[in-house]
Amino acid sequence: MPGPGGRGGRPPLEKPKNVGQTLKRIFSYMSEYKFFLVMVLIFIIFSALAQIIGTAFLRKITDDYLLPLATNYTQERMNKFIGTLVIMSGIYLTGALSTYLFSRIMLNVSTRTLYKIRVDLFEKMESLPIKFFDTHTHGELMSRYTNDVDAIREMLTNSVSNCISSLITVSGVFIMMLVYSWQLTILVVAVLFIIVKLTKFIGGKSGAFFKRQQAAIGRANGFIEEMIEGQRVVKVFCHEEKAKADFDVLNEELRRASTNANTFANLLGPVMNNLSYIHYAITAIVGGILASNGMLTLGTLIAFMGYTRSFAMPITQISQQFNSVLFALAGAERVFSLIDEPPEEDNGYVTLVNAVEDENGQLHETDKRTGVWAWKHPHQATGEISYVKVQGKVEFDDVYFGYEENKTVLNGITLYAKPGQKIAFVGSTGAGKTTITNLINRFYDVPDGKIRYDGININKIRKSDLRRSLSMVLQDTHLFTGTVMDNIRFGRLDATDDEVIASAKLANAHSFIRHLPDGYNTMLTADGANLSQGQRQLLAIARAAVADPPVLILDEATSSIDTRTEALIEKGMDSLMEGRTVFVIAHRLSTVRNSHAIMVLEHGKIIERGNHDDLIAQKGKYYQLYTGMFELS
Repeated sequence: MPGPGGRGGRPPLEKPKNVGQTLKRIFSYMSEYKFFLVMVLIFIIFSALAQIIGTAFLRKITDDYLLPLATNYTQERMNKFIGTLVIMSGIYLTGALSTYLFSRIMLNVSTRTLYKIRVDLFEKMESLPIKFFDTHTHGELMSRYTNDVDAIREMLTNSVSNCISSLITVSGVFIMMLVYSWQLTILVVAVLFIIVKLTKFIGGKSGAFFKRQQAAIGRANGFIEEMIEGQRVVKVFCHEEKAKADFDVLNEELRRASTNANTFANLLGPVMNNLSYIHYAITAIVGGILASNGMLTLGTLIAFMGYTRSFAMPITQISQQFNSVLFALAGAERVFSLIDEPPEEDNGYVTLVNAVEDENGQLHETDKRTGVWAWKHPHQATGEISYVKVQGKVEFDDVYFGYEENKTVLNGITLYAKPGQKIAFVGSTGAGKTTITNLINRFYDVPDGKIRYDGININKIRKSDLRRSLSMVLQDTHLFTGTVMDNIRFGRLDATDDEVIASAKLANAHSFIRHLPDGYNTMLTADGANLSQGQRQLLAIARAAVADPPVLILDEATSSIDTRTEALIEKGMDSLMEGRTVFVIAHRLSTVRNSHAIMVLEHGKIIERGNHDDLIAQKGKYYQLYTGMFELS
C-alpha cells in the first residue's frame, strides 16, 4: 500500500508556492494541443456519464422486467428486457472506449509536452554561466531532469484526468443518490465522513514515519556509498569490523523507521476496505428496511447500492491524486525556476574570423579556413571595422576579483604574457591560480581592473569566440561517451582523422591508443573508466592539441601522469606549446622549470616573479618550495 506522500512511500514534499501560476505555465506548453485537450474532456465526461447512466439501468431492469417476469412471464416483456440489456451494455462499452481514448490522447499530449519542457531545460542549462554550476550540486540539477520531470509526467498522464473524471462521477452520483433516496444519501455521507477522518489520522501517522524512513535511507545510502568508494582505505587500515558495526546501527535505525511507516501504510488499505464493506452493509440494511416499508422499490435500492460503491471510490482517488498533483507542481516550480535562470551575459561584439594576409601585411576576412585568425573589431564610435591578428598576447592590469562580495581572491594582479611565452603559476591551494585562468576564459568577469587579449579588452570579445581561441587541459579530465577519435575531435569538430591522429602523436597518446581493442574506434563509457587516469589526461592533451589554439592553459595537466610518462610527453608538449602563449598551473615544480616567467602567488597577490634561475637566486618562497624547505598545502 503506498504511503500518504504518494506511490512507493514517497516522502511528503513542500507545497508549491504558486499553484495557479505553475498550472498556467504547464498548460502554456500544451497550448498547441487545445483540440486534443477538448477531446480528452469530452471523453472523460462520456466515461463518467456512462458509469452513472449504466447504474441507473439497474433500477429499470429490476422493477420493470425482472420482478414482473418472475410473476408473469411474456415474450414481449422478455424481448424488452433483452433490448434494455443490450442498451446498457452499449453504454458501458462506450464508457470503456471513452476511457481508453482519453487515456491514450492524454498520454500523447503529456509526452509531447514533456519533450518541450526537457528541450527548454537542456537549452537553458547550456546557456547558464559557470558560476551557476559552481553553486549547485550535480545531484540537485539531475533531480530536475529525473524526479521533477517524472512527477509532471505522472500528473499530466494520470492525475489530472483521474481527478476530473472522479469529480464528475462524484457530482453525478451524488445527484442520483439524492433523487433516489435523500435518507440513504445522508447516511452514506455521514459514514463516509467518519472514514475520511480515520483515513486522515492513519495517513498523518504514516507520513511522519515516512519522513523518518527517508532520512534513515539517506544516512544509510550515504554510508554505503562512502564505504564503497573508500573500500581500499577500509582494508588497508583493517576497518572492516568498525564499518560493519556502524552500518548495523544505521540499518537498525532504518528497520525501525520502515517498520513503523509501513505498519500504518499497510494498515490503511485493510481498514479502508473493511470500513467500506461495513458502510455497504449498513446502507443495505437501512435500505432494506425502507424498501420493506414501501419507501423504496427493490430496483431503486439495488441501483442506490451501486451508486454507494461509485461514490466512495472516486473520493478516495481524488485524495490520493491530490498529493501527486501537489508533488508534481512543487517539482514543476523547481523545473521552471531553472528555466527562468538568467543566461550567461555576453555583451561582446569583437568576433573571431578566418583571415588572409596580403603582400602589404593587411588582414582580410575570408570564409575559408586558412590557419590565420583575426579579431574583427567594429569600432562603435566611428563605425569602422579593424582586424587584429590573433597572436595570444595576454595582459592583466591591476585586476581584483572575488567569487563572493566583500571577499577578494585576487588583489591587484598585474602580469603580461607575450606570444609564445610559457607563464607558470605556483602557490598554495586557494592562492588564486585557477581563478586567473577562469578570468582569461571569461567564466567570470572582473569587477575591477582590465584583462586584454591582443590589446583588446576581453569584455569586448564575444565569449564563444574568445573560448574558441583558447584550449584548456584540466586536472579533472572529463571524457564523453563515444570513441577515442570522437573524444579527441571534441576539441575541433571539423578536424580530419589524420589531424586527430597527429594530435594524439603530439601528446604521446598514439602508442597506448593503438593497443586498445579497437584503436581509435574504441568506445569509451563512464567517463573513460576503462582507461587509467594518466591515459585520460593524455587524451585531454590531445584534445587541446587538435584545437590548435594560440593560447593554451594547463591546469595540473600532468598531475596524474607518472614521471616516466611525463618525460616521454615533454618533447611533444614542447612542440604543442611552440609559438603559443601557455599558462601552466602546477604543484610539481619540475614541470615549470623551463617557463619564461614563474609567478608565485600568495593570498591573491603575486609575491615573486621571474624565471627559475632568478627565483632560486632570490632565495624566497619559490626557493623554499623548490628545495623542500616549504611544502605546498
